[in-house]
Amino acid sequence: MKLAYSSNAYMRFSVEEAIARIARIGFTGMELMADVPHAFPEDVTTKQIDLIRSLLRRHGLELSNVNAFMMNAVGDFWHPSWIEPDQAHRRRRIDHTVAALRMAGKLGAKCITTEPGGPIPEEVSREEAMNQFVSGLNEALAVAQEVGVSLLVEPEPGLLVENADQFLALADRIHSPMFGLNFDVGHFYCVGDSLPETIARLAHLTRHYHLEDIAKTRIHKHLIPGRGAIAFEEVIEAIRATGYDGWLTIELYPYLDDPDRAGSEAMHFLRELLPA
Repeated sequence: MKLAYSSNAYMRFSVEEAIARIARIGFTGMELMADVPHAFPEDVTTKQIDLIRSLLRRHGLELSNVNAFMMNAVGDFWHPSWIEPDQAHRRRRIDHTVAALRMAGKLGAKCITTEPGGPIPEEVSREEAMNQFVSGLNEALAVAQEVGVSLLVEPEPGLLVENADQFLALADRIHSPMFGLNFDVGHFYCVGDSLPETIARLAHLTRHYHLEDIAKTRIHKHLIPGRGAIAFEEVIEAIRATGYDGWLTIELYPYLDDPDRAGSEAMHFLRELLPA
């Protein structure tokens, strides 16, 4: 298993500076934020893609994932979502995901992550929201197949798909080899799913992991690993037992004031737990 750091901790820096800083800390992998100010897919040019590729090579970094969850360029963390009442807003999310898939393919990334539907609007039933989500995902998954990049859904507290049961119900409706799970350890902890059991239960669908700590209250606020209540020794052992040997991306977007220090602390804490 390999550690990466998400560039969404560097929203106050350019993508060039984020790449340099993540490498300087000592990471060998980076998750690229598909949003401003780093690489909003709808606006990114061929020249910018070439620059990102060149900088990654120069600094010895691989892409662990392209994070297409947030859309601050046109909305916020969750909006536009896959289940907006307004069809044009839903279309914006689908188009953004398709653009992110195509950008990821050009960058050589193996996967992108997206939100799990979004917050359920009051005027939309859960069944209708799920139908809209599945329809949009299937459209994007056709492009994922074309470009050879997996599309991973990331369950999150308070959104359409927030726990293991709901994710498995969604997976039963998707029939694409490019579909998978971004297993965010903190998110599953927040909703009360047992982490070792859920890691094993969802291993056949997991393609990438996000790591962050969460307080004992289970309130959804990302903390540096080691500062909260998650038993990371058990988490790492459970992941190892599944045979997973890919990227574990540390996601610490609340630490915008000092992302270098946060990333360094997280990296050193987790490296002590990884198998030799």
